Amino acid sequence: MALILPFLIVASAEFGIFERLIVAGDAPQTAQNILAHTALFRLGVVADVLYSTGIIILLTALYRILAPVNRGLAMLAAFFRLLYAVMWLDIALNCFKALKFLGDGSYLTAFSAGQLQALTRLTLASSFDTYYVGLLFFGLASTLCSILWFKSNYIPRTLAGFGILASAWAAFCSAAFFISPDFAKVVDLSLFDVPLGLFELVLGCWLLIKGLRPMEPSSGKSA
Repeated sequence: MALILPFLIVASAEFGIFERLIVAGDAPQTAQNILAHTALFRLGVVADVLYSTGIIILLTALYRILAPVNRGLAMLAAFFRLLYAVMWLDIALNCFKALKFLGDGSYLTAFSAGQLQALTRLTLASSFDTYYVGLLFFGLASTLCSILWFKSNYIPRTLAGFGILASAWAAFCSAAFFISPDFAKVVDLSLFDVPLGLFELVLGCWLLIKGLRPMEPSSGKSA
């Protein structure tokens, strides 16, 4: 459940809330949407915080499971996943900052309505960059975990192999996007993380239904 529930929470928030309220290239409409549905927007922020909390719970569980295979790699994967969780907290904070710009503080009178709307949209747009920085660490963490899944035989090696490819793909796309934003013209942004998300969802379902296989004796020594 630590894999499935956080995924469902964040997917509901991103596609069910933020995608409806945040309008690309239209700061006034975005501000109007948020002001009209402030409670819904705040609910989305809470969902992001819950997702970050779920990531921390998950990395703890994965470390306990995978550390007997290779403690060093399991610890590094946990660290990368922790960084990913921190990125989501930063995204949540950016949303609260955006709400500040749309508030009624006396200090806001120094700005025009148009400027405040632009600042709101700019703050929300910075979450876009934060996410793809986080995706790099998520991809690296999942790549290491998938390697350990493959070595341990806890899950089918076909699934673990798919996890290695999907995770490495996400990390590669993120890095390429940092180096050249035009990479998004070659590979659509939506394709960066879809294979990785699919792997995590399938893995979560497998573990929930089938559980862990016995670890192979040859893989049972810690590094």
